[in-house]
Amino acid sequence: MHTLQSIFEFSTTMKKTFVLTLGLLITLASSGVAQKFGYCNSAAILVELPEVKQADSDLKAFQTQLTKKGQEMVKDLQDKAAELQRKQEQGLIAPKDLEEQSAKLKAEEEKIGQYEQEMYQKLSEKRETLYKPISEKVNTAMKDVATANGYLMVFDLSTQILLYADEKLDITNLVKTKLGIPVSSGQ
Repeated sequence: MHTLQSIFEFSTTMKKTFVLTLGLLITLASSGVAQKFGYCNSAAILVELPEVKQADSDLKAFQTQLTKKGQEMVKDLQDKAAELQRKQEQGLIAPKDLEEQSAKLKAEEEKIGQYEQEMYQKLSEKRETLYKPISEKVNTAMKDVATANGYLMVFDLSTQILLYADEKLDITNLVKTKLGIPVSSGQ
């Protein structure tokens, strides 16, 4: 399901880019006015930013901390399971006690599974917290440079997507009208 949603979102983005590019080409052909386009390699920029290096380091430290706790939980469970097995093999535990202890180990195993899911969620949230301000900073700088230098569109060389476009070039509402889709005044 997630993959299908990603494909749909990618497809929608590609359609918007195609329609925007087509509209731009028609505008260029009809106006004969030179338009400025540019590209930017955001990956090269991000590699150079000290904030990214710090965020990478912080994320790795956080991941190490979470992983260490998970490993300790697993080791504790393994030790308890080994001890229970030893008692069973030596006949030192009653069948009822064995059943109770096995149920407790199963519950601990489930807690480890829950912790693993929580760990992935926490890592995702931490990644978002660390990298979102950096992304916003780069996008703002890119938009400022594009506006100051009169670029109508700027593409990202590393991802091959549109990073910036002059709002005057957006024909989304015209396409919606053509397709009979209502256009709200806020769009």
